[in-house]
Amino acid sequence: MFQKQRTIKHEISFSGVGLHTGNQCTMTFKPADTDHGIRFVRTDLSGHPSVIADIDHVVDISRGTTLQDGEARVHTVEHVLAAFAGLQLDNMIVELDNNEPPVGDGSALPYVEKLLEAGIQDQDVDKFYLEIDTPMSYSEKDRGVDLVVAPSDDLRITFMIDYKNPALGTQYTTLQDLESEFVEEFAPARTFCFLSEVEMLREAGLIKGGGLQNAVVIYDSDQGQVEVDRIRKALDLKDEAFVGETGIINDVPLRFYNEPVRHKTLDLLGDLFLIGVPFKGHVLAARSGHKANVALARKMRDLYKKKRLASKFGSGSDSRKALLDVNAIQRIMPHRYPFLLVDRVLDLEPGKRVIALKNVTINEPFFQGHFPGQPVMPGVLILEAMAQAGGVLLLNAIEHPETKLVYFMSIDNAKFRRPVVPGDQLRFELEMHAFRRNACKMSGRATIDGTEVASADFMAMVVDR
Repeated sequence: MFQKQRTIKHEISFSGVGLHTGNQCTMTFKPADTDHGIRFVRTDLSGHPSVIADIDHVVDISRGTTLQDGEARVHTVEHVLAAFAGLQLDNMIVELDNNEPPVGDGSALPYVEKLLEAGIQDQDVDKFYLEIDTPMSYSEKDRGVDLVVAPSDDLRITFMIDYKNPALGTQYTTLQDLESEFVEEFAPARTFCFLSEVEMLREAGLIKGGGLQNAVVIYDSDQGQVEVDRIRKALDLKDEAFVGETGIINDVPLRFYNEPVRHKTLDLLGDLFLIGVPFKGHVLAARSGHKANVALARKMRDLYKKKRLASKFGSGSDSRKALLDVNAIQRIMPHRYPFLLVDRVLDLEPGKRVIALKNVTINEPFFQGHFPGQPVMPGVLILEAMAQAGGVLLLNAIEHPETKLVYFMSIDNAKFRRPVVPGDQLRFELEMHAFRRNACKMSGRATIDGTEVASADFMAMVVDR
């Protein structure tokens, strides 16, 4: 896998019709600077609004992946993103004069050929790879969908599908090496659907640009040519269509004996590109589609955020025990002795939740007066420690947290259930419920050995230091 970030040398354009919208569109690939990422720009809209290609901007996954940020909405991006993933491109500007990329022949090959024609350019900044060090998974048991990502030195994908159709049956493929296999073995694999789905998709307002020239249509009826003719007439399709001997309409030859599962692998590559960073791991997929792919990408994106946070603020502590040690916490928080009351952050999902620890010892200065001979941690300091853990959560929901302060505006529903004494280890768990205009609401609880000792609701705001 390449170590340097990559873009293209020159801009290049590609025109055609969108698969689902049927809109004519010209798409222009342009090189971008390091750490820019992939951004789609709608040049047909006032101000040329754009949307970055990451999981946080996915708004629809019905028969494709749609991104949106404000007015910038782009449909069916997975094949374009699969081309970027397969060619290991990191930084691109993608300009479109409509809302859906051209479908081409239903594969990623047209995009790949254009990008290779433009030329690939290595940049002078290293890539950051998300390295999977512990297996993670996503399942939908009612649909028999399973996705597992296991540790690996490179990106690998093993995919299995098992449709109850003689033209497909059970299919299996493995992608071992992007550099040597992607362009010739996976990029040409075309999208496919069943004949029974065509009418339903058109009635749902989809596949307006679809046809036998950009999809493999598989026969799955027992009515023979009568059913094919009925669907052609109902949809006013111009293409001639007949029941093929191979089980594929018009006996369209497959590019690979297992082309459908290779295309599913292509979709998975494109959807996982929405993590926003390349990864090293072995993905094992069974019967997965866009919904499951995107759900897995969300989990991997959360892991990426944690690893970036630990990389930015960490100080070499054992990552199996702490996401952030006290040295890292001091890089984020302004508090110092004797008022830094969080020793360790065990887990953090930016913008969602945090788990932190405070070790209570007899050396705490407040025990000198609270109370002599019977040391008890003041309840107000338990809340302060909980609030500081919330501050770590809040500051890491914004950019440049080291330049900000958190002011707490209110504490509600505070409850204390038992005393906290020297030797106790407080575990704080806080969840963010809302975050708007630099103000947030969160709730938290403090436990000792699994028993709740305090809880409260907080409101806080972020200000410049």
